[in-house]
Amino acid sequence: MTGPAPLVMPEAVVAILRRLEEAGHETWCVGGAIRDGLLGSPGSDVDLATAATPDVVRRLFPRTIPVGIEHGTVGVLDDDGVLHEVTTFRQDVRTDGRRAEVVFGVTLADDLARRDFTINAIAYHPLREEWADPFRGREDLARGVVRAVGDAAQRFREDRLRILRALRFAARFEFAIEPATWTAVVDQGRDTGHLSAERVRDEWWKGVATTQDLGVLARLWDASGVAATWLPLEPGSAAAEAAMLSSLTSRRDPVLALAAWRGPVEAHLKRLRCSGAEIARGRAIDRAVSRPLDASPAKVRQWLSAVGDAADDLMALAAWRGTIADGWPDVVAGVRSRGEATTRAQLAVTGDDLVRAGIVAPGPALGRLLERLLGDVLEQPELNDYDTLMRRAAALAPDDTTHA
Repeated sequence: MTGPAPLVMPEAVVAILRRLEEAGHETWCVGGAIRDGLLGSPGSDVDLATAATPDVVRRLFPRTIPVGIEHGTVGVLDDDGVLHEVTTFRQDVRTDGRRAEVVFGVTLADDLARRDFTINAIAYHPLREEWADPFRGREDLARGVVRAVGDAAQRFREDRLRILRALRFAARFEFAIEPATWTAVVDQGRDTGHLSAERVRDEWWKGVATTQDLGVLARLWDASGVAATWLPLEPGSAAAEAAMLSSLTSRRDPVLALAAWRGPVEAHLKRLRCSGAEIARGRAIDRAVSRPLDASPAKVRQWLSAVGDAADDLMALAAWRGTIADGWPDVVAGVRSRGEATTRAQLAVTGDDLVRAGIVAPGPALGRLLERLLGDVLEQPELNDYDTLMRRAAALAPDDTTHA
């Protein structure tokens, strides 16, 4: 079968394919690497599909890992210890929208027929420089179209994560989703709630990492019904215009993109089962004020003290929304470069210093005194000197401790 110019496959992949073929097992290169190579952006890991069963693959190669043995996938380690996935030709016999039960002993054509989209159902044989493309995936790549293999509605019923993958591929490659495929996306987009949160989260993370214009990705999630299912807006909140997310694309930051697009973000991060650090970051974004009243150094220091670790996120959001004060980023950079204190930890004195000097006893009064010292330093950073702050503390302590 003829095709475009030959693709250059990694030598280690070709060696694995050759070994399988010499043992009498038909083997092809498949997957995203073939798609991306045809688009002129090679670099993805190359997967292999073979007629050999998993036990045969494990016998043929000295170092293997059963990375997905129940689905026919064996990881073969090359001489450099790099893992390459080799999967037996397979066919779905039963699915429940999340996982599939497969059988082996089928043909390459059967294997390609079970794949999600035509652009992912292309196989290449580097030894023969031959293409297998029964669903015209190369044509769809040339036309810029995401089209399901076979019946789109059936493909999505088999695994509704494919809906999110359709959105990601369309946004990443700036492709259109073929009409019948889009109809099935919309019909089933709100039926994705049974997917695992981790799989949905990974799709958002991958989408942010690979999409040129995040606004396109957000609009697709909205239009498909996936966003309403997984990222519902809280009562009284308003979604930001998805098109504006393009200004955040350079950050490649899924947490920040969610905060910009869907309003209060902590609940969404919890729903997606994100890490504790990511949830804490979202909480800080939600609770912090958006920006200081003006860009004077004292106001900026007070703002930095109030928002803590959320400062950079809030500045990015303010810039995206067009509400950033003139000169504000420059003042923030200046405060940081000069090392001016914005937290109690940056004060030239510690609570232990004040206790040891007999100025105040441990307890609430100590905390109030440190806050007052920080307030002075936020106004006048030159006061952040050990002797100056100790004298100031001694002067303030009598009034403060009366409230202990």
